[in-house]
Amino acid sequence: MHSRGSKKLKLLVGTDSNVIDVYEVPQKSKLKSDEEPEPTRTFSVELAGHRNDIRALALSSDDRMLASASSGKGPAGGLKIWNIKTRNCLRTLECGKALCAAFLPGDKIVVVGTKEGDIELYDIAASSLLDKIPAHEGAIWTLQVHPDGKSLITGSADKSVKFWNFDIVQEEIPGTKRTMPRLKLVQSRILKVSDDVLSVEFSPDSRLLAVATLDNTVKVFFVDSLKLFLNLYGHKLPVLSMSISSDSKLIATCSADKNVRIWGLDFGDCHKALFGHQDSIMQVGFIPHPVEQDEKHVLFSASKDKLLKSWDADKFEQIQKLKGHHGEIWAMAIARTGDFVVTASHDKSIRVWAKTDEPLFLEEERERDLEELYESTLATSLDDDPTDPSSEAAAASKQTSSTLTAGERIQEALDLALEDHHLMAAYILQKQKSPSIAPPQRNPLFLALNNISAERHVLSVLSSIPASALHDALLVLPFSTLPALFTFLSLFLKKGWNTTLTCRVLYFMLKTHQRQLVASKDLKVRLASMRDVLRMRLTEGKDEVGFNVAAVRFLSERVDEKGIVRIEDVEREEAEKREGRRKRGFVDIA
Repeated sequence: MHSRGSKKLKLLVGTDSNVIDVYEVPQKSKLKSDEEPEPTRTFSVELAGHRNDIRALALSSDDRMLASASSGKGPAGGLKIWNIKTRNCLRTLECGKALCAAFLPGDKIVVVGTKEGDIELYDIAASSLLDKIPAHEGAIWTLQVHPDGKSLITGSADKSVKFWNFDIVQEEIPGTKRTMPRLKLVQSRILKVSDDVLSVEFSPDSRLLAVATLDNTVKVFFVDSLKLFLNLYGHKLPVLSMSISSDSKLIATCSADKNVRIWGLDFGDCHKALFGHQDSIMQVGFIPHPVEQDEKHVLFSASKDKLLKSWDADKFEQIQKLKGHHGEIWAMAIARTGDFVVTASHDKSIRVWAKTDEPLFLEEERERDLEELYESTLATSLDDDPTDPSSEAAAASKQTSSTLTAGERIQEALDLALEDHHLMAAYILQKQKSPSIAPPQRNPLFLALNNISAERHVLSVLSSIPASALHDALLVLPFSTLPALFTFLSLFLKKGWNTTLTCRVLYFMLKTHQRQLVASKDLKVRLASMRDVLRMRLTEGKDEVGFNVAAVRFLSERVDEKGIVRIEDVEREEAEKREGRRKRGFVDIA
């Protein structure tokens, strides 16, 4: 742009390091002897934002201050303290390559976990580094303050979780006899695990501790004894973040496999797997202290696909999709009562998403999503070649909409079939007493399927699910459906229907819910009754396979014998041929 009354050109430049500069370039004179004009920088906005990607966000207990820490060192500092209301930067401090951060009780000290394995304590008021503790031998990926505010835990790539107590010591001021209190972190306990620790999470009631490791699993321990309580299996890639609801009943996990899974903390069963984003999900979080009852299980997720989404963890449906970032979202922080959510992105911006009083209609959100999906797939669908056979093929391991709904189909079939099974069992008993009794009115679905039996309907639903998607579908089933499922598996074994599929489903459910099954007396009795029938069916299958193998071996031996030629047989055949030729030579045709 040209400044009025001046012969200088002004340029406003935004750089990759998140700095805005204004340059003045004087116009070139018409005389050839003059040198090239030199630009000069007149203004620069460089102190407010981060120079590197923001990897960690933390809110103070009163939601007035926000701490943001970046992953690189620089003259502008890696740790910044912001005023949420005014959006102003209050403090800028240099720190290590930060991966996680938190406010300590009192909101005067910020603790930072670094890639070098150090814990750094910063005094906000004095803008100084209080202490630097070499805590771990690997990167500190996660840390959290205990709900009672008296300790914190850190999880690292060195396969350990360490517990640190807050201790106040009196230190002498050099040159004087006076002392001043100073905060110290004292290691109290250590928990060794089998793989790198990526995330840790306390339950709000301080009873449980969840630890996510690099082997795609989440282990839940008792805080007091550090004994293993639950193992959560299901994710296909490592779990990057976790959150436990305010009532300590649900735990949500997000992973690099683009899924959010919601689990029950009573038995560790997977309530639902939500295909939430188009890329790795970096952060997930419940509202810490919801005011409204219906917000108790509201969930937020932030992903590398640049989107922030909110979910209802009871109804398992998406509430809202929020767009705004121009890069991958690395970190997220949720206000105490859910009034706002803060996200930090690869575009080096921090965005505050505030809750409004406008009513939200889920039907309109669904219509908007469907319109976006239609517009995004319209161009590709027009370009697709319908004669290309590869267009109909999909990768065996890729989750599709059929994979996600297969679990609901099994659940629906079990509910309908169990009701019909009880109805027909009662009818058979009554028919033995009075043979002329009319049959009961069954569900129209069974009549539409040519009056199929309840157990045959369940088996057809299980058989229709592809083998690659069966385990994912079974993981969706809650523990409460196991009695119904075991009822029909027992019927399949008694009637000898598809023993291979029955065994596969039975063994997978036993492996998934082993701990809960051991604690349930009713299910243990059912399993004991199924054991004898299962052993008999497996023995029959083994005998059948053995008989078939022996028959094939017998046939192969006969084929081999026919392929062997003996010398005596060859000589005899040649002699017969010679005699035959002579005889034919002397025959008088006339």
